[in-house]
Amino acid sequence: MKKKDIFVVVAASFFVFGLALTGLLMPDKEMSVSERRPLAGFPGLSFESVADGSFQEGFEEYSPDHFPFRDGFRTVKALTAYKLFRQKDNNGIYLADGHLSKLDYPENLDSVKKATDRFREIIGWYADKNAKVYFSVIPDKNYFLARQNDYPSMDYDRLISFAKNEMNTVEYIDIIDLLELSDYYRTDSHWRQECITDVAGLLAEKTGTVLDETYTEKNLSDSFCGVYAGQSALPLTADELYCLETQATENCLVYDAENESNLPVYNKEKLAGNDLYEVYLSGAKSLLKIENPKGPSDKKLIIFRDSFASSLAPLLISGYREITLVDIRYISPKLLDRFIDFDGRELLFLYSTGVLNNSVTIK
Repeated sequence: MKKKDIFVVVAASFFVFGLALTGLLMPDKEMSVSERRPLAGFPGLSFESVADGSFQEGFEEYSPDHFPFRDGFRTVKALTAYKLFRQKDNNGIYLADGHLSKLDYPENLDSVKKATDRFREIIGWYADKNAKVYFSVIPDKNYFLARQNDYPSMDYDRLISFAKNEMNTVEYIDIIDLLELSDYYRTDSHWRQECITDVAGLLAEKTGTVLDETYTEKNLSDSFCGVYAGQSALPLTADELYCLETQATENCLVYDAENESNLPVYNKEKLAGNDLYEVYLSGAKSLLKIENPKGPSDKKLIIFRDSFASSLAPLLISGYREITLVDIRYISPKLLDRFIDFDGRELLFLYSTGVLNNSVTIK
């Protein structure tokens, strides 16, 4: 056997057995920080689990989740898919115009109807007879990115028109003309707080209040890698993360009904976590109540919302005495009267197209 052949065999053996040994010695991780998901655990080993095949199935899920240097290999795979094989997307994540996004198509009007049916039920159960009720749809960034770059896209006009028709008894606030691609993070699904002051101003105008727009912009981080960064595994430059402070954000009280605790508007402790967007109102919460002692006494708002409102609500605080944020993905609407006083409150249903098109998450 030639020396070259021997070297190839030895190198390949070292690579294979070295990875196997490394995998055995490395402790298992419970979470993938980059992908923001739990990793599969080692399946239970027994005669029964082997006989019925459940051990083998479980091990097939476990082994790739705990492969040595997994994130590095994911990056190699992603770069190969995009650069070498010229694939348009990798596991549903695509890169266009410097932005990462996730394919979401076609529009699912049954899903939209499920959501709007629930919204109308909530209005019927809780809204005062003369209560002001508003509805607004937030376009995800595929609206500005997908079809323009020859990716499949839902028909946004059809989806939004259908949703408006289903909610035709309330006032619709159209914010789409105020938005553009640069208003969204490059590596994440959400909009940038410093870019949506005009959206907050329009919502305030339509609901009859006035905002303090004396904002102090603060850079919280230069290393915000959003949800799509980890899912894509591509080596991209991180986003910058800012917050806009006002006198109201400094002086208001935020009560987390879920944990019966008080929170800051901008929770700087979240900057040490896996998702820096959680700095806004501490991330996913079922029920928050923001009280502004200096706000107009007759202005009290309840926002039924998804995660986009976490960064928007702080911009609205100065125009209200009280803002309650409800996320019915985490709490049943049938329980709300136990925690919320609906008397004299305005209602705003503010949802992204992504949630409306995938409303299975709504309770």
